[in-house]
Amino acid sequence: MAKQATHFLCSECGWSGSKWFGRCPECGQWGTIAEFHEARPSAAARTRIARTRGQATAQTAGSGNAQSAKQGDFDGTDIRMIRTAPLSGVEGLAQPITEVDEQSVQRISTGFEEFDRVLGSGIVPGSVVLVAGEPGIGKSTLLLETAGKVAAANPQYQVLYVSGEESASQVRMRASRIHAIYENLLLASTTDLGTVLGLLESTKPLLTIVDSAQTIISADVDGIAGGSTQVREVASALIDMAKTYDIPVLLVGHVTKDGSIAGPRTLEHLVDVVCQFEGDAQTALRLLRATKNRFGPTDEVGCFDMSGEGIEEVTDPSQIFLSQTGAATSADGSGQTDASNGGAETTIPETEGTCVTFTVDGHRSLPIEVQSLVTTSALPTPRRAVNGIDSSRLAMLIAVLHRHGRVSVLSNDVYLSTIAGGLAKEPACDLAIALALASAAQHTPIPRNYVALGEISLTGQIRPVPRLEQRLREAARLGFTHALIPAHRSGTRVLHVPGITVIEVSTLARALSALDLQKRRAVRMD
Repeated sequence: MAKQATHFLCSECGWSGSKWFGRCPECGQWGTIAEFHEARPSAAARTRIARTRGQATAQTAGSGNAQSAKQGDFDGTDIRMIRTAPLSGVEGLAQPITEVDEQSVQRISTGFEEFDRVLGSGIVPGSVVLVAGEPGIGKSTLLLETAGKVAAANPQYQVLYVSGEESASQVRMRASRIHAIYENLLLASTTDLGTVLGLLESTKPLLTIVDSAQTIISADVDGIAGGSTQVREVASALIDMAKTYDIPVLLVGHVTKDGSIAGPRTLEHLVDVVCQFEGDAQTALRLLRATKNRFGPTDEVGCFDMSGEGIEEVTDPSQIFLSQTGAATSADGSGQTDASNGGAETTIPETEGTCVTFTVDGHRSLPIEVQSLVTTSALPTPRRAVNGIDSSRLAMLIAVLHRHGRVSVLSNDVYLSTIAGGLAKEPACDLAIALALASAAQHTPIPRNYVALGEISLTGQIRPVPRLEQRLREAARLGFTHALIPAHRSGTRVLHVPGITVIEVSTLARALSALDLQKRRAVRMD
């Protein structure tokens, strides 16, 4: 028998090699590498293979071909080494694609419009969807609430929820909290792959949720739970069962320290849809993105809100990323009217150091409010603190603002942040970041009915951004009346969006001049 190779596997990221390391060379974790033997069939599986090999050898010897029988009597135990004979009668299997019947598939709604949008109008029967995310982000809560909504909408069918991480009573406690208690919602707590497959075959559920791929173990192969071999075997078996019985499977996946999906890379290739459930642990906002989708687009994003009652979808997330004084504005742009205090209208003064821009995420245009604070530095090296903005991008914009905008904050402490965990890392946010810095440095507020869109180059030029019209239409819907945008190039049409006064600027200096932020005044830092 061939010698079994010894490998070492990292339990954190799935790295494998032939040499042991105290620190994983892939993810950098200490003490996560353990020895394991190369995957091979278990004793029962080897017995079945040996029996099949013996039958094949006997049939070959009975045919009178001694040479073939000698070749079949090999030392290895893998039946795949026996050459497969060509199958006859396959002429009619291949047909022109124009003659293949196009069947309309009835998708299953998850009960969340945001989830359905990401999946492409619902779950396709027989598909396997991998939902990955950081620990505690809300993957299990989202899928358990999805199971409850599907069970409520289809009382004539059963929905199966398999948990390999929690007991059935623990899942029942969470289901009570999020109001997902239904008689046709079946709970099972097991880590055995054979048990899971048996449940799928016996119950034939409308939807199956397996939490998670790293906790289910197959008895037919060797390897630790969560290892590359086990994860690949579990995924392959679930995919085969899903395709055979047209049962959609939502599979939970863990992520490594760097945010990638744990386990072998082939896991993402095997499944039909890969979704990333992400968000900041300090905020309640959660975003669901599809990085792979065989049945729909991959540029959609779903917004959810995490609360004590579970997860709620956010159909209009625009108001989340704006402060309370940044959404609606007065007609003249001098301030904002607040009528929340008993119907009395009070004018709220404008604030320096804030500017609103719009980013495009999927097919959505989301507002991002950038807030900046510039103060006198008491340290030899001025401090730069950012939240939701790339720090290297900030350093570049500060240099461009000093060189081409004549507004210097090089010797000041700069604090830059966004509202509600929004991300202003798109190049289209450059102009808004620069204007917010200039507004804070010059102590001149930007009118709240203004938005800024544009990428800033190292030469101080304002470059165009994609989907500009889509951003302007969303700005007009939210009540903004003026927009600073890049000057249109020759050969392109002039944008005209009802309700928005467009101010075209070609350089950063002209943008600052349009908002009166280039004044030569003594900068006071109280």
